[in-house]
Amino acid sequence: MQTTETKPNVKPIDCSHYINGEYLQSKDGKTFENVNPATEEVLGVVAEGGKEEVDYAVGVARKALKGEWGNMPVRERSAIIRKIGDLILERKEELATLESLDTGKPLWLSKKVDIDRAAYNFHFFADYMTTVGTEAYQQDDIALHYAIRRPVGVVGLINPWNLPLLLMTWKLAPALAAGNTVVMKPSEVTPMTATVLAQICTDAGVPAGVVNMVHGKGETGAAITSHDDVDAIAFTGETITGTAIMKAAAPTIKKLSFELGGKNPNIIFADADIDDVIDTTMRSSFINQGEVCLCGSRIYVERSIYDEFLEKFAARAKELKIGDPFDPETKVGALVSEEHYKKVLSFLEIAKEEGGTFLTGGKIPEGLDKGFFVEPTIITGLGKDSRCVREEIFGPVVTVIPFDTEEEVLEQVNDTNYGLSASLWTSDIKRATRVAAQIEAGMVWINTWFLRDLRTPFGGMKHSGLGREGGAHSFDFYSELTNITIKH
Repeated sequence: MQTTETKPNVKPIDCSHYINGEYLQSKDGKTFENVNPATEEVLGVVAEGGKEEVDYAVGVARKALKGEWGNMPVRERSAIIRKIGDLILERKEELATLESLDTGKPLWLSKKVDIDRAAYNFHFFADYMTTVGTEAYQQDDIALHYAIRRPVGVVGLINPWNLPLLLMTWKLAPALAAGNTVVMKPSEVTPMTATVLAQICTDAGVPAGVVNMVHGKGETGAAITSHDDVDAIAFTGETITGTAIMKAAAPTIKKLSFELGGKNPNIIFADADIDDVIDTTMRSSFINQGEVCLCGSRIYVERSIYDEFLEKFAARAKELKIGDPFDPETKVGALVSEEHYKKVLSFLEIAKEEGGTFLTGGKIPEGLDKGFFVEPTIITGLGKDSRCVREEIFGPVVTVIPFDTEEEVLEQVNDTNYGLSASLWTSDIKRATRVAAQIEAGMVWINTWFLRDLRTPFGGMKHSGLGREGGAHSFDFYSELTNITIKH
């Protein structure tokens, strides 16, 4: 796959647990292989943790709550959190390369989005944490009521494989800003950047025991979510895993924050700027190989521009270069693992069985005999009840369906178990706000996609999540409020 010119200079790493400020192997010596999805070559080995490693990590995290970190002034803690972001940027080339080796995504994307955004998560919360206030109420001449904020405690952070560093930092930064200690579990198929991040935290001045990481698979995550001394779980991943975590966490009444799956609609009215629509829809359909929870995988186009949209959209999709993540011309890399690759291919077979028409893609790219690659795929001709329209595929696969009326498209858009995000395209601002208010989703973009302000609420409804993250919403989750009343 990789040519001499594009082979990365940064070497892959073996991945150990990080507990109490040091790298450790599993007590029983268990490991598993980490595979490059673009070449199918083994990148290295990963320590596989179990209950013993989780118990140790939770124990030192609990102890660290009472130590230096728990008593550190806010300004000092803010400076350390900002330093984490600085060190991420200093190691940008290394982290971006490891991310692309692990995920199969293009290197330019890792640099432009994943690493920069990961650093900004720390920079944002380093500033935001110094401005967070609480409530105070004067009750006539009877009493003064005021709230104080304290850390929720030991937080388990369980993260997915599609944006490994970015999404880990999206949780780690506010968790630390609120004064918590953490036990992280990155996805077993993308372990490398989290392994480096743990050391970066120590290098930035985070005391030992505050940030801990245990590698492993589902059993490791289960040990964290069911642990008596873990006070909260923040999870991003599949909806079915979220339900399992809810069951595991129920006996100990943990706080839960979930960002789960999505089957997000992209609604395009005839009065939209078609060129702007095409440019953005290319990103919302195929960026990161379609492995983004917010991707617009259900595209609804008003019938009068349906043919024009399909012609331009398909032409652009056919131009996308697929292949080596380290080739700067590559726009679509490899899917993250063989298991996920087979899942996406199975949906292509389902689409054929359901009578779908493939305008582009629908197959493995020619000439790529190694790696988990799938062509960008546009499917038409499927009904609203087809599995490819209703189920999350999480790959470079979209369906396009025409509509005639506002009422018709809203009915189809909301006919889903998911409710993460939606995009809406129209030049009529009254219609835009009217339709947006009726979409059952946690986030709706009008004439754009994935435009974020980290102060705003981020999360989904229905089977797409539980709670909200971002700004004050993150602090509401990662802290507890105590109300104090002083009688006059």
